[in-house]
Amino acid sequence: MSNSECLKIFEEYLRNEKKSSENTLSSYLRDIRQFGEYLSNHSEMDMTEAGEEELGAYIAYLKDQGKSVATVSRNIASLKCLYSYLTLHRIVEKNPSTKLVPDKSEQKLPQILTSKEVELLLEQPKCVDAKGYRDKAMLELLYATGIRVTELIDLDISDINLTAGVIRCRGRDKERMIPMYDKAVKALSDYVTLVRPQMIALPDEPSLFVNVGGERMSRQGFWKLIKYYQKKAKIEKDITPHTLRHSFAAHLLENGADIHAIQEMLGHADISSTQVYSQLVKKQLKDVYNKAHPRA
Repeated sequence: MSNSECLKIFEEYLRNEKKSSENTLSSYLRDIRQFGEYLSNHSEMDMTEAGEEELGAYIAYLKDQGKSVATVSRNIASLKCLYSYLTLHRIVEKNPSTKLVPDKSEQKLPQILTSKEVELLLEQPKCVDAKGYRDKAMLELLYATGIRVTELIDLDISDINLTAGVIRCRGRDKERMIPMYDKAVKALSDYVTLVRPQMIALPDEPSLFVNVGGERMSRQGFWKLIKYYQKKAKIEKDITPHTLRHSFAAHLLENGADIHAIQEMLGHADISSTQVYSQLVKKQLKDVYNKAHPRA
């Protein structure tokens, strides 16, 4: 089987059977495509012919290229996923990826904003024009609900219930309802009633948040937006759209919220994904203790 055919059936598997997110799909396919290019340049083998030696050599090659531990680990995960599929469907007789082991690295805790930094960021959009109303609503909604940026831009106007103060979020595995605090409801209500009708390109546009062209906001567009307000707020931390999601979870946990409720709102399938915020809060408390206690 040629590399292009192998890549095609692997993509179908990730998309249709595994139901991978677009980010995972993009990363895995890029990793496998690059592996195929490596084989073409360094051997005469196709991916279905490669063995343990070729896979081991490729991982060593990535390390020699100075790739980070995280990048190498993701490539190993991509290869393991590919060859598990190929073995299961008997396209290859033996799985050559079983001996690949990612290097151990200290788990990097997510960076969060302090409550004051969040307030400073949310204060930046000024409701003096359409863009200000929209940006205010987007930032407030992101911090109010902790949804992923992909979920934010995928929201339709039919997904919000301003009277009940909740949004309906269609995540990776299931649909979930998430409440909003009053200021987020107010910002969203102002945008929906005062601004959005003038911004949309067509009367039946379903997208909740639209760009200046009246069409659905893109990930790249929102990325630029949050970087602009970070600079305007003079916050030195490197803020990404995920930073507000992390901050949402850590601040709820810090103030006594049940971790299972946070898991439900974040849409985590596994509680271990949510427990990282417990480690983060404990680390912050320890840092505060060490700085403030006279005998620390």
